[in-house]
Amino acid sequence: MKIILLSALGAFAASALLLLLILPLLKKLKAGQYILGYVKEHKSKSGTPTMGGLAFVTAIIITGLCTCGISDGKVNLTLAVTAGFTIVGFLDDFLKIYRKENEGLKPYQKILFQFAIATVAAVYCYINHITSVSIPFAGNLKIDLDWGIIPLVIFIFIATVNCVNLTDGLDGLAGGTSIAYLMIFGVILLAQESDLASLSFIAVGALSAFLIFNTNKASIFMGDTGSLALGGLISCLSVLSGNSLYIPIVGIMFVVSGISVIVQVIYYKRTRKRIFLMAPFHHHLQMKGFTESKIAYAYFIITALAGIICLLFL
Repeated sequence: MKIILLSALGAFAASALLLLLILPLLKKLKAGQYILGYVKEHKSKSGTPTMGGLAFVTAIIITGLCTCGISDGKVNLTLAVTAGFTIVGFLDDFLKIYRKENEGLKPYQKILFQFAIATVAAVYCYINHITSVSIPFAGNLKIDLDWGIIPLVIFIFIATVNCVNLTDGLDGLAGGTSIAYLMIFGVILLAQESDLASLSFIAVGALSAFLIFNTNKASIFMGDTGSLALGGLISCLSVLSGNSLYIPIVGIMFVVSGISVIVQVIYYKRTRKRIFLMAPFHHHLQMKGFTESKIAYAYFIITALAGIICLLFL
């Protein structure tokens, strides 16, 4: 436990240092975020440096390798997958900056990259017999899916990565929600004596440093560089530990982000009316008059409470 705490502190320090170094560089390069025109509340944020995810992801990878070494296949895959999604997010952010508009990679390009990375993780699970999934609230009950783990893992990755990405819409929202998720998951993994527990707490440390710069009013955004990486990290930790089915429970607010967009789009196409003032749901709350800080705090608390309920039934 002492090593895990030291690792988390090391990740915090590394992330903070990298952010202090990268922030002036991003400003000099004018690597600022382009804000969608219809999000009027965010006009003042235009030009805020983005791609801050580079800092905390680098801190996670370096600290993870130093702490866990390179002998653990699950740890290596998790870090590789996280790096892979970071690259996809970086390409998306870079194209937005280069084109000076809020459109980077095409949606189909993102999905193809995500599908490719998810398939690697899915095949790894099948080859290494990581085919059982724990059933939440059922004690030690597990179900072996055999080859069925492949489509499930691919679905989990694509759904989780995009839901986390959609949650990244307000200052401190995706970062804070992810911290709550990873803290709870770290405890779950500790209880299961999984080697992946260290990575979960390392990510908490790195993200905690990022939040110093990202809470309202943010001086830097994580960008898709960070949000896609977080989705990949969360997916990997869950899948490789056999805890895939905990994602929609502990990650309930990520699910809310994804479902609110799907429901809004389907309903609007059929009726030309909207259920929410704006989707994802956090923008609806913002347009209802709630501040970004209150929304971020509520998402953090709800995620933590959902996680605590899961811990009670371990």
